[in-house]
Amino acid sequence: MEVILRPTAEDAARLVAHVIAHELRANPHLVLGLATGRTMEQVYRELVRLHREEGLDFSLCRTFNLDEFVGLPPDDPRSYRHYMRRHLFAHVNIDPRNTHLPDGMATDWEAECRRYEALIRRAGGIDLQLLGIGRAGHIGFNEPLSALQSRTRVKALTPVTIEQNAPLFGGAEHVPRRAITMGVGTIMEARRCLLLATGAEKAEIIARAVEGPITSMVTASALQLHPRCTVVLDEAAGALLSQKDYYRWLYENEPEWEWYRTHGFA
Repeated sequence: MEVILRPTAEDAARLVAHVIAHELRANPHLVLGLATGRTMEQVYRELVRLHREEGLDFSLCRTFNLDEFVGLPPDDPRSYRHYMRRHLFAHVNIDPRNTHLPDGMATDWEAECRRYEALIRRAGGIDLQLLGIGRAGHIGFNEPLSALQSRTRVKALTPVTIEQNAPLFGGAEHVPRRAITMGVGTIMEARRCLLLATGAEKAEIIARAVEGPITSMVTASALQLHPRCTVVLDEAAGALLSQKDYYRWLYENEPEWEWYRTHGFA
């Protein structure tokens, strides 16, 4: 795991967008895992800008989203399919047939989870998985005590996660109680993971996930075992990390990040 600290949330999101763009330019057939939530909106805005102003091409890539709420049809404005259309898919030249999310309206949950896993396998696996982190320390909807080798499945949401999503639904009482999510094991099979977190409210859980023990109580901590995981934070989200100076030094000196440092990301 490597940690990158940027001065502001905008700087962090912009860097993440340009990492995705760099990977997409290097491999037009990129299989991209996507995440949702307010933190990701700035990433998608920058990707849309790069498409419109610099010709970033999405025509050959395929996408797989982490999760979807159970019981929401794709055209529901609160569904993650609708979120992805609103923030990314409708604004770039991606083939809708190449965009995949779990079916929240599936009547056979186990069959839908098997179908989704099979789709990922047929695509050759995920090349780059974009991740956020919930206040309960989850990636996807892998709530506390999720098995670290788990596969795509239906998970009951914790009260913390329900409260975090309450504004989207007009109150906690309207939030679905279950979601279909990629498992921790599914996520860990991505060739590269890229986690973005911003804001002081994420500082405590980021410190636990990055520098704490690996535990199913904080499923993001499993990323410590990933062979190529980058965590991008703003200063507020990284405020409680004990090794901040070391992380800054690595970004300033590692050859992998030289291109970014010389192109406005110093």
